[in-house]
Amino acid sequence: MTNKKTLLSRRFRGLMPVVVDVETSGLNPTTDALLEIAAVMVSMDSQGLMVCDRTIAYHVESFPGARLEKEALEITGINPVYPLRFAIPEGQALYRIFAAVNEQLEQTGCYRAILVGHNAWFDLSFILMACARNGIKNIPFHTFTTMDTATLSAVLLGETVLARAVKRARISFDINKAHSAIYDAEKTAELFCHLINKAKVIF
Repeated sequence: MTNKKTLLSRRFRGLMPVVVDVETSGLNPTTDALLEIAAVMVSMDSQGLMVCDRTIAYHVESFPGARLEKEALEITGINPVYPLRFAIPEGQALYRIFAAVNEQLEQTGCYRAILVGHNAWFDLSFILMACARNGIKNIPFHTFTTMDTATLSAVLLGETVLARAVKRARISFDINKAHSAIYDAEKTAELFCHLINKAKVIF
């Protein structure tokens, strides 16, 4: 096992952080559609610092009968029926994301992934509900424990809103690009790495 693997697996008790953001057609994971999902893999460099790695993202087809809330779609700017979104079924999107996460688990020597998000319960709830709809049982993420950058930012930066937290961390943020799963996931990943590297931990 390499030093990189040892450091990452020891840093979070064998849990591997994966930064996730979803865009949806509303706030209710039972009735509203998962429309975009992005996952950013993070790793540790030779100095033991968290760094952003690759991003995997998909546009997702709304499931049959999903509620498409006009206000939510106006915020995200997503048109679920636009053909050039090249969206794929949610089960297929999750399968591909999970395959990448499982591959990363093997490479890092961690035993389980843990979802990192800004208000992470929201992202996890939509993923778990989509898994239930599609009969997906082998979920690589811890199903009730998350790492929340909103909470970490409140403790270490005195901010809870993503745009304000990244500004406090001196990370660039374009509000016009917000509410894109890729952009928000990558900015959340940058913030997460900053916060973890800022924290003083002996392990």
